[in-house]
Parts: sequence; structure tokens; C-alpha cells
Amino acid sequence: MWKKKLQLIGWCALGLGAIVLLVAAMHKKEKKTCTEIRIEIEGAQDHVFLDEKEVLATLKNNGAETGIAMNEIPLRKLETQLELNPWVKDAELFFDNKQALQVKIVEREPVARIFTLGGNSFYIDSSGMRLPLSDKLSARLPVFTSFPSDKIKLSTPDSLVLEDVKHIARYISLDSFWMQQISQVDITPKRTYEMIPVVGNQVIVLGTAEDLDKKLDRLYSFYKQVWAKTGVDKYETIDVQYEGQVVAVKKGTGKQYMDSVRAMQQLNNFAAMDSLMRDTAMQTGGVVARPQQDTAQRRPAAAATQPKPAATSGTNRPANVAPQHNRPKPVSNTRTPRAVMPKKR
Repeated sequence: MWKKKLQLIGWCALGLGAIVLLVAAMHKKEKKTCTEIRIEIEGAQDHVFLDEKEVLATLKNNGAETGIAMNEIPLRKLETQLELNPWVKDAELFFDNKQALQVKIVEREPVARIFTLGGNSFYIDSSGMRLPLSDKLSARLPVFTSFPSDKIKLSTPDSLVLEDVKHIARYISLDSFWMQQISQVDITPKRTYEMIPVVGNQVIVLGTAEDLDKKLDRLYSFYKQVWAKTGVDKYETIDVQYEGQVVAVKKGTGKQYMDSVRAMQQLNNFAAMDSLMRDTAMQTGGVVARPQQDTAQRRPAAAATQPKPAATSGTNRPANVAPQHNRPKPVSNTRTPRAVMPKKR
């Protein structure tokens, strides 16, 4: 019996000794000094608004420098201070086995630039968080004008507008054709949307942000049919908000109804028309068709036919063009001046 007690006492003493040695080793390591600070910034792919000098300045101002004892560097406080920067989405700090301070930062990625009715401007990321402008960099992003509020905490209607802005911005950003072609998107007083193109001086009426892919498909097909034949400068307004229809207004004339079903029947050689459009665009300094999409397989959703006069109603809309969702056609008598965008590639 006494042998078992001796064995138990021996194992307990061994375990206690191991714990003491481990604690002593940890204290010894903590007394070592920081040998290096390594900063890694992730998350931002096209636009980097954070730089290492700014991060190092924040670390230094909060007690993190090389040569300081590791146990004297407040890692949690440093993470909190770094995350106070609106461009920092997440910050993580730790020491590696070589006593180097590893600083891992995830930067927020802006998706749109917004101009408010009050004259202010800011970026937003995919979560809708406002990001400040930078004196060092101007990001090339979809531009939205006439945002209704300057407040940080938005009302419910304004929050819905912000959701629409994020949706439209993501769609435009993912398509190189529309990134080249759309100069800005205006928010109307009725909280609908109108686009101002780079090539052409007409207003493109989107209506709401619903069915955005179908609306831009109709606009793309209209471009393919009209661009090479007559050019788009003859039109004052191109309205794609109604399902299956493109309604265009020629300069100095009334509205003309364009039947997309009849127009599709005329596109017998779609690939040839696409090639002609690209050639014409390059000769006039315009944009080219979307490279990431196979235009030969693209089904046109709308195009122009021979315009014909249409009877008008009291709403100044052709009688044979009825909105499918009973939404009023937005009217904008004034537009914010176009934002200055960088030259196309």
C-alpha cells in the first residue's frame, strides 16, 4: 500500500515541477523584447486605402515598438485602436516564435461612391458602412448622385435606397461593359434611378432596382440594334423600366414605342451586328462589348424596330405602353452634373 502512495506522490511532484517549469518559461519569454513588427493588409483588391506607415504610427502611439518587452505591449488595446479606423474591418495581433509582432489587418473594400443632396461625398462597402474619402487615392467605382440623406443613421426609406445602391453598384462592377459605359447613376426624388452614359448624351431610365439584369439586357440589345445603324446620340431618353419594352425619345420629337418581340425577329445575324458595333465604337472612341460574355450565345431581350407614332394619354406615355408593375414612370427635370471619372482603359 505504501508503495502505491509513494508512486502517487512522485507523479504529483513531477506534474507540479512541469507546471513550474512551463510558467517560468512563459515568464522568461514575456520578458524578451519585440524584435520586429510585420504588417499584412488583406481584403482590398483594387483599392488600398491603408498603408504600413499609418498602421505603424497607430502602433507606436499605443506602446508597440521594437525593443520593448513583449509583456508590456497591449495586444488587445492595439487591436481596438486599429479597428477605430473606418477602413479597418478586422485586426489581429500576436507574437510568433521569433518574438516578431505579427499584425494582420483586413481592409474594407468600397463598392460605390455616393454624392448626397447636401453636397457631401463618401464611399460605402458591401455592408453599407460609410467610408471617408482619401487625399491619396480616388477609387474608380460606380458613382451615385442625389442621395437623400447625410445622416449616419438612416431612416427606413433611405436605408432601402442604400440597399438599391449596393445592388446596382455590385451589378455594374461585375460587368466590364457597364463599368466602361455608365458615368453615373442619379437618384430621383421618387427614389428611382436614371443612368448617364459615357458614350451618348441621353438619360437612361431604369425605374426601380428590381429586375436590373433584365433591364440592362434590354438596353444592351437596344445598343446592338441601334448603335451601328444610327448612333445613340439621336435619342434624348431611353426608358427600359417596362418589362419586354424599350421606350425611346428622339431629340425634338415625341416618344416612340419600340417592340422588343418584333425587334428580336430582325436580329438574324446577331454575331455580325456585335462585330459591327465594336468596330463603330472603336472608330468613334467609344466602348466595346462585354468581353466576359459570349455575345454569340446572348439572347437579346429588346431592340429597336422602325419607330411609329403612338397615341398618347393624359400621362404623356404612349397608350400602348403599359407598365407591368403599375409603377409610375419617374420624371427628373434636373440632374446633378456628371461626376468626373477616369478615362476608360
